[in-house]
Amino acid sequence: MSLFRKKPLEHFQQRRSGLAQALSAADLVLLGIGAIVGAGIFVLTGVAAATQAGPAVVLSYAVAGTACAFAALSYAELAAAVGGSGSAYGYAYVGFGELIAWLIGWDLILEYAVAVSAVAVGWSGYAANALAAIGLPLPDALLHGPQEDGLVNLPAVLVIISLGTLLAIGIRASARFNAFTVLIKLFAIGVFLAVGTGYVNPVNWSTFLPFGWSGVLQGAALVFFAFIGFDAVSTAAEEARDAQRDLPRGIIGSLIICTALYIIVSGVLTLIAPYQSLNVPSPVSEALLSVGVRWAAAVVAVGAIAGLTSVMLVQYYGQTRVFFAMAQDGLLPRFFGEVNPRTRTPVKIISVCGVLMALLAGLVPLNEIAELVNIGTLAAFSLVCGGVVVLRYRKPEMHRPFRAPASPLVPVLGVLSCVYLMLNLPLITWLRFGIWMILGLAIYFSYARHHSLLAAE
Repeated sequence: MSLFRKKPLEHFQQRRSGLAQALSAADLVLLGIGAIVGAGIFVLTGVAAATQAGPAVVLSYAVAGTACAFAALSYAELAAAVGGSGSAYGYAYVGFGELIAWLIGWDLILEYAVAVSAVAVGWSGYAANALAAIGLPLPDALLHGPQEDGLVNLPAVLVIISLGTLLAIGIRASARFNAFTVLIKLFAIGVFLAVGTGYVNPVNWSTFLPFGWSGVLQGAALVFFAFIGFDAVSTAAEEARDAQRDLPRGIIGSLIICTALYIIVSGVLTLIAPYQSLNVPSPVSEALLSVGVRWAAAVVAVGAIAGLTSVMLVQYYGQTRVFFAMAQDGLLPRFFGEVNPRTRTPVKIISVCGVLMALLAGLVPLNEIAELVNIGTLAAFSLVCGGVVVLRYRKPEMHRPFRAPASPLVPVLGVLSCVYLMLNLPLITWLRFGIWMILGLAIYFSYARHHSLLAAE
């Protein structure tokens, strides 16, 4: 039974981590938008419209947003009631026990690492195009790793190192930079909507459901992953000024705003251009170019770069906070659970994670392992939804500043929708995920179990 020893809530309430409590509700909402709005709105919208749903991609986003809301409401309840910087890892420690908590924490470390590295590779492509446009092209050897006949993806490495430096400086500086990049991409989206509405052609919606309702649902499964990222807000619990009040606002507020943006942008996009033409790497820019508005297409490209930057920043931040929580619990070396007294950030963890992710992005082609982000996120979502049900039963007296409505219906629907999407992922993704989990079990039984502070107590 020691494998399933549970952490008392008092541990979270009494913890003094040393992290700076500097984030307001607005900062948390912007963190959520920073993590969610990126490649999803600038790339995935066109792919889903062209290959899955047609103009009805607007319904796909509505369906996916609703499914994601189940997990968001569950996250909001546990973030406010349990807290801690470990997010789903911490909630699992309270509800399911140490072994399950370790596995989900190990899963989150992989999820965030692959997400940051994969987005960095995409960012590198945009940055290389921008440099080429101003007459400063980079040689191919510095844009690809050894397995792609290059030396290293230098822009990907540099952007991760730069973001790591920013995170090490302090959470306040990181939040301000995130807010700046969020405003840039929201401005770019606003330009697209303002310009695009002048070129809408209702004929493009004459066949609204070209793939039928099955296409809408398949499109929803595809665009679901455009919503991934709001969970990183929950890792800010120990750095929020009023976590019990503001974390639910940050999680739910950012999801509502992003869902509305996705629906509106996909609607205008499919009204400007025929859905068949949108299966391109940059559909939003291409749609503006097709109607001859080159300056607006350039603004959207800048917005895309800003969007990818903020996604990397928030995912990088989330990874370090989960790592930090596990180290403070003794499941990873306590050396990593130390906070720099001047910056009040876990500089050692930020540095180690940054080096590993920079090597991954610079040297390894990530297209084949990117789906590990999807399966890892869905596993965390399903566990958090299940945790709401378990804790409502086991700890009915627990103070819950925010309660997920219609429980257990909402969290159960969250579990079912996440498991359904996981079952639709390729077998090779499951195999890679299984290998990572087996490696995690080996580390748990050889190190973490014997160094757990909860075991010592």
